[in-house]
Amino acid sequence: MYTLGISAYFHDSAACLLRDDHIVAAVQEERFTRKKNDECFPLNSILYCLREAKITLSQVDHIVFYEKPFLKFERLLETYLTFAPAGFVSFIKAMPVWLKDKLFLKKNLIKQFKSIDCNWNPKTNKLLFTTHHQSHAASAFYPSPFTKAVILTADGVGEWTTTSVAIGTNNRIEQVKEINFPHSIGLLYSAFTYYLGFKVNCDEYKVMGLAPYGEPLYIDQIFKHLVDLKEDGSFRLSMQYFNYCTGLTMTSFRFNQLFGQSPRQAGAEISQFHMNMASSIQAATEKIMLTLTSALYREYQIDDLCMAGGVALNCVANGKILEQSGFKRIWIQPAAGDAGGALGAAYAVYYKYSQDARKDTGGSDKMQNSLLGPSFSNDEIRKCLIVNGISFEELSTEKLNEKVATFLADGKVVGYFRGRMEFGPRALGARSILADPRNAGMQSVLNQKIKFRESFRPFAPAVMEEQAADYFELAAKSPYMLLVTRIKPEHRVHIPENDAVLKGFDRLKNSRSVIPAVTHIGYTARLQTVNSKENPGFYNLLQAFYKLTGCPCLVNTSFNRMDEPIVNTPQEALDCFMLTGMDILVLEDFLLRK
Repeated sequence: MYTLGISAYFHDSAACLLRDDHIVAAVQEERFTRKKNDECFPLNSILYCLREAKITLSQVDHIVFYEKPFLKFERLLETYLTFAPAGFVSFIKAMPVWLKDKLFLKKNLIKQFKSIDCNWNPKTNKLLFTTHHQSHAASAFYPSPFTKAVILTADGVGEWTTTSVAIGTNNRIEQVKEINFPHSIGLLYSAFTYYLGFKVNCDEYKVMGLAPYGEPLYIDQIFKHLVDLKEDGSFRLSMQYFNYCTGLTMTSFRFNQLFGQSPRQAGAEISQFHMNMASSIQAATEKIMLTLTSALYREYQIDDLCMAGGVALNCVANGKILEQSGFKRIWIQPAAGDAGGALGAAYAVYYKYSQDARKDTGGSDKMQNSLLGPSFSNDEIRKCLIVNGISFEELSTEKLNEKVATFLADGKVVGYFRGRMEFGPRALGARSILADPRNAGMQSVLNQKIKFRESFRPFAPAVMEEQAADYFELAAKSPYMLLVTRIKPEHRVHIPENDAVLKGFDRLKNSRSVIPAVTHIGYTARLQTVNSKENPGFYNLLQAFYKLTGCPCLVNTSFNRMDEPIVNTPQEALDCFMLTGMDILVLEDFLLRK
């Protein structure tokens, strides 16, 4: 049985194909179109999934869209009516788009599918729709290693729901609680993202990275004026401070008055005030999520927690949930945002129509380390290099790893392109830029000469799983880089006395551990653990570096420049390599030196 899930028309469109409950392929449309968070119909993604399975669209039993457009339209209309006459400008901008395209989405989808395969017939190849949070919940539970779990979904908004709780048992999910629009953790965080001059639904992770440079000076004001948080984790927002229901901005004039400044303009200087605001909303989000998850654990007494939705990408909050909520284990969908809705929609329908029980995975998940996208053969890469007139070495895997480890130890920056591309926002060792974490200047080099992005942005360590406990306090696997932990005290270094008086980005000047390039303020790191079974290619490189240096980890960041999607093809990797300060490029078995 083949099930194709798709997400589209809001942001980060994607496609995922299941053969029974096995994920054949999953990929975001942005990787093909090169438009960051592309929202268009995922034509290229669907074609790739079909190629990977060697089938036509007519052979797919069910196609599933990840949300219900009529419910979403109902929410828009009711919101505009509730706040009328406010919101008229927003209303006249939104309605033409809905009346032309989105309201008749089923008709438009059928037209697209027929253009892919003229033999496709909606009467025999069913087109179905799940709700947005049903898709997220299914993406969180069905690929997880758990047979019973609490499922928490938190994002901006789906149709009506912004936060939902379900109980997953074997191959069934029961929704038990929800909080509806306009009260939303995700929209609260996005409002601060907007206020701080970053892009909504895109740059929330920048706010999280900025937060440690400030102090949470405004958290009391957030809970006094903006958010009413109850002991059970339920909450309401005071809508007089927000403008996203009817306006063209996220925050209102009263929000500006409350905090004493207008929103920062994109590209303007980031002041200590902005750092303190980032710190405050991050702390508030952690408090909300920890209050909610702790209450859920007390209520249901189930040891396992699954999470999805955009808020589940807040890895700092995730680390505190694991440490403090009471749940013994948590599993977070690596493509937790809307792209993962495609996967969840497919799983939700598969388990609705199939009588098969969920297959035992032996304690591992079904995501295949999220390496679910396109790969390229040595023959394809060789042709690309010859066409470009590039000189190269072709090496055995063992020799390649030895050479790359030596280059890394010598301070070189390596573009690493091997195997299937990652599904989700994180590079996990297939489309990665790698460097030596012991190099104190490497964070600056990577941000300024490679990624061309803000200097404050931190980098993550990828570490051999069996060595992780020697360096980090995390007591769990973290294969998808979705948990923040702390460096162990024995690997921290003495910080100069002046650190206490340094403010903001001046704190970057002082190294904090023996792996300073991946140690953020507060001795924290966003950890990726790598083992030989689930990610053998990347593990073997880490092992080669460990044998050479005694250090079991590397800096791992995504293979792209700022505001570009992760590279997909060898040509894109080559272009990025040539346009940045990278020193070495690995394309499967080929090694290039600049």
